[in-house]
Amino acid sequence: MDVRTSRLDIRGMSCANCSATVGDALTALDGVRDATVNYATDEGTVEYDPEAVSLRDIVAAVEDAGYGVVTDTTTFAITDLSCANCADTTEAALDAVPGVVEATVNYATDEAQVTYLPGTTSVAALHDAVADAGYTPVGADDGEDDGAADAHEDARDTARRAEIRRQRRLTAFGAALAAPLLFFLVEELLLGGSYLPDHVLGIPRGWVQFLIATPVQVVLGRPFYRNAYTALAKNRRANMDVLIALGSTTAYVYSIAVLSGVIVGRVYFDTAALILVFITLGNYLEARSKGQAGDALRKLLEMEAETATLVDDDGTEREVPVADVAVGDRMQVRPGERIPTDGVVVDGASAVDESMVTGESVPVEKDVGDEVVGATINENGALVVEATRVGADTALQEIVRTVKEAQSRQPDIQNLADRISAYFVPAVIANALLWGALWSLFPGTLAATIEWLPLWGLVAGGPIVAGGTVSTFEFAVVVFASAVLIACPCALGLATPAATMVGTTIGAQNGVLFKGGDVLERARDVDTVVFDKTGTLTRGEMSLTDVVALDGRPANHDGTAADGGQVTARERPSEDEVLCLAATAERASEHPLARAIVDGATARDLAVGDADDFENVPGQGVRATVDGETVLVGNRTLLGEAGIDLSPAAETMERLESAGKTAMLVARVADGDGTLLGVVAAADTVKPGASEAVDALQARGLDVTLLTGDNERTARAVAEQVGIDPANVRAEVLPEDKSDAVAAIQEDGRAAMMVGDGVNDAPALAVASVGCAIGSGTDVAIEAADLTLMRDDPLDVVKAIRISDATLSKIRQNLVWALGYNTAMIPLASLGLLQPVLAAAAMAFSSVSVLGNSLLFRRYTPDHDYRLLGRFR
Repeated sequence: MDVRTSRLDIRGMSCANCSATVGDALTALDGVRDATVNYATDEGTVEYDPEAVSLRDIVAAVEDAGYGVVTDTTTFAITDLSCANCADTTEAALDAVPGVVEATVNYATDEAQVTYLPGTTSVAALHDAVADAGYTPVGADDGEDDGAADAHEDARDTARRAEIRRQRRLTAFGAALAAPLLFFLVEELLLGGSYLPDHVLGIPRGWVQFLIATPVQVVLGRPFYRNAYTALAKNRRANMDVLIALGSTTAYVYSIAVLSGVIVGRVYFDTAALILVFITLGNYLEARSKGQAGDALRKLLEMEAETATLVDDDGTEREVPVADVAVGDRMQVRPGERIPTDGVVVDGASAVDESMVTGESVPVEKDVGDEVVGATINENGALVVEATRVGADTALQEIVRTVKEAQSRQPDIQNLADRISAYFVPAVIANALLWGALWSLFPGTLAATIEWLPLWGLVAGGPIVAGGTVSTFEFAVVVFASAVLIACPCALGLATPAATMVGTTIGAQNGVLFKGGDVLERARDVDTVVFDKTGTLTRGEMSLTDVVALDGRPANHDGTAADGGQVTARERPSEDEVLCLAATAERASEHPLARAIVDGATARDLAVGDADDFENVPGQGVRATVDGETVLVGNRTLLGEAGIDLSPAAETMERLESAGKTAMLVARVADGDGTLLGVVAAADTVKPGASEAVDALQARGLDVTLLTGDNERTARAVAEQVGIDPANVRAEVLPEDKSDAVAAIQEDGRAAMMVGDGVNDAPALAVASVGCAIGSGTDVAIEAADLTLMRDDPLDVVKAIRISDATLSKIRQNLVWALGYNTAMIPLASLGLLQPVLAAAAMAFSSVSVLGNSLLFRRYTPDHDYRLLGRFR
């Protein structure tokens, strides 16, 4: 039994009992032979059988026990990956390194992302593992600083550009030599080989083809032979390079045997060379397409400002590289300039274009105290910004980091493609050998069986039936080469990661950050959306909604007094007078309701004065002296204790409170006599896009639920405003019970998306099939969620689901194309209906077609649903 030992740096232990708890959690795992945890050093040592338990399971056990394990994550590019099997091989090599918690290799981006224990292994060891597997690691991002990330980006882009140039040079070299060979091939197929002479410059035609094809075989074939050897000898796995090497070598060696007189037949040097040329051309186009798929993310990084204008304490300005900006520095940002880094406005006002972060084209007004995001554009006014986050901690870097992590975590649908790819190449070789043998043993029977096919007379099978010059063995070789070359797992391996890469980038461009390709898949399957109320559907802050002036006597709807008297203008104060008096009394209070009243009066340009003898009455309201008279603003208890008749406000209070608003009575007391003046009401108002979001979700057939800790009356009022069915409202739910409520929804097999913003929403976000955090929410909520909405807009929930649906539709299109291509082409090649050259060309362009289909997806915008055939409405 292979036993490994790993050292864990454990966080969060506060006593010896903690270390015992962690130790018990580890020893409870099947496959763990021994575990010791030292509270004094915050370290643990685990001996385990990697065949029975993974290091990922061990780390998860510690986390489930309520503690953490210190891990690092590195990302680096890998060159020489020629197919999905290569990515799988590299991933397996990294997983085998002691100390690796999780490794993913993305063939579409040619990148590896590895989470590891820094005390057990190192980045150098990871690079060595990749090199030992036969591939080349390029650059590394250890996540420590912005410079490391930039170095990684530069190294990866340099490697990608170098690969594109290399493939272009090889293609040009091969095409130049293969052109005359192509002429020979066309002349032989269409004219029967009677047009060109048998000798060229005195050299036999076959030897001319040999002299031209051999440099192609050596130069273009070298990387395929090298990679095929690595795959078979080192990794014990067959990949695409094995198929290409087999097909091309079969044609080349057979032709040498014919040329040497060992066997009788025609030479296939043209086929051997053109196979390599077409495959190399396909690799070149594929490399370009991969680069284009990642362009959007790279362009996002390129939007960062290169310099910043710092303002010193004495007011002098100096220009420095943006990398030199530190937290707390003040920066001058003039109209038209990019804001160098995240910060808060300390002077000035302007509109800022934040479309690169939120996808919102309308500039956002910024004033003193407002936060701004680095790399966004200051539109019109001058700003002084104090830096709050710099380097790798900025919002832009976080977006790019999240998108890259999302691209490395593939949907579960990729598992199907991975399983198929693992057995695909051996199955293809076995199929080619089988049909080659069948054609060699039973040519007449097979030919007679399929000669009715429309393509029969256009391929090499026809002459067998007609008694032509193509021998049985020769045709068997042709079938073998075609059957090997036509089938390639590349298109299958690219189908999911290529679409996921584009889908997550579209999300980032529209302010929707998916934390993984698996989240994209789960979001599409959501059938219930659960909204928190405060800060999610509502603004999360109280605003003045109503001001009602009263005359102090019970009133009817027509304005007459309930006792039959007529209310005069002098008896009834104006709404502005009531509001101004209430705001003056509340001005000294810090209560959210008081702030709403004062802000409402200020918005109406009312002159809010200062009150004397201010007194806050807990749970009831405030009492203050305004212009020598006592003013009361509060609930029924406060005014009732002052002996004020509340009956004139009874109907108004009931109406406002039934609408989910907080109503406050306003009264004046002079010479011991109290007069009821009016009612002011405030509420947490619904966000502008809330009702549209609910309508759009319900139009898609999703159930929408409101889950809140607020009272039943307020919850139902908000639900009514946004269009949520009252039966789907759950109010007065304690924070610790929210996760249970979400779990209950999912008990019968439903998939719920929880949308929230507060600390109290974090457990529910973690329990939900998809946790969705509003970007303006708390860090805890964002950390617990699976996707983050950068804007404070409920409509972006709809965008997230649309992007998810569109990406999965694109993945399915790619998989249908890749599987359909192989399903159709393998039988054609096996039945002798495909020339090896055509098989090679078709195989090369299958991967390009999948990438091209994914690149077309870049045009999609989530303002509308995606249609399967690529149309947009």
